[in-house]
Amino acid sequence: MKHLLKMMDLSTEEIIEILNLADQLKYELKNGIPHRYLEGKTLGMIFQKSSTRTRVSFETGMYQLGGYPLFLSSNDLQIGRGEPVQDTARVLSRYLNGIMIRTFEQKEVEDLAKYGNIPVINGLTDFAHPCQVLADLMTIREYKGKLDGLNFCFIGDGNNMAHSLAVGCLKVGMNVTLVCPEDYYPAKEIIDFCETFGDKFRIVNDPVSGAADADIIYTDVWASMGQESEAEKRKLAFDGYQVNAKVMEQAKSDCMVLHCLPAHRGEEITEEVLEAHANEIFDEAENRLHAQKAVMVKVMS
Repeated sequence: MKHLLKMMDLSTEEIIEILNLADQLKYELKNGIPHRYLEGKTLGMIFQKSSTRTRVSFETGMYQLGGYPLFLSSNDLQIGRGEPVQDTARVLSRYLNGIMIRTFEQKEVEDLAKYGNIPVINGLTDFAHPCQVLADLMTIREYKGKLDGLNFCFIGDGNNMAHSLAVGCLKVGMNVTLVCPEDYYPAKEIIDFCETFGDKFRIVNDPVSGAADADIIYTDVWASMGQESEAEKRKLAFDGYQVNAKVMEQAKSDCMVLHCLPAHRGEEITEEVLEAHANEIFDEAENRLHAQKAVMVKVMS
């Protein structure tokens, strides 16, 4: 495993290895056991999209692993201002031991990996969010004790989160239901891949029927960063796709609720449901730290 670009690139075995290492690193942190596996190494963190959780978790995680995190905003780089990605990749490869990038286009992440010779970690693109999904799987396993055979339901936009969740959950043996309006289905590439899992995957339009017998219900904001101009249009399109008491009644009595945050209470999820499942959601947010540390150790050590 040299890079983490998208969930489709990982085998089931690699996902489980990352989760096991994340569990170990979490235990070591909680018990004051040093784990400076990246002593003296430097991670360049490129942010063309801002984020609270991504920056803090990567920066803190790299420090805890003994390395040095270097924050690079779009103002600090020539990408998009005349310098080709391939040149940036070659230059940074001579200074750094790894790159984490949070940007818009998946191609930019793929090109950094193609033209550089150091590990590249996808911190989020419009197509994929693999680091978040590894943290999600870690959290589900902590609460449920397993992954294989669970019923997973995502309600909302068929976006980067739906892409990565569907792929990741299917690869670890879950049954996956995506509940999306027809105009907001996932990319064809993702649907085609997921359909190779047969009846373990389905897309429906009704949140109530989609949530039936769910072990985990997951939602995300209706308008992601860069889609602010579409916010009102999206609110109309997703009317009826809220995770609320009516939806939760269809799920199993011990159903988890997860949200990658930030949450817009009263839109994609009610205040009542979010607060009832706050422990799960904020454990999920914490697990970004542990899962990403595992990824950094896997690709950079």
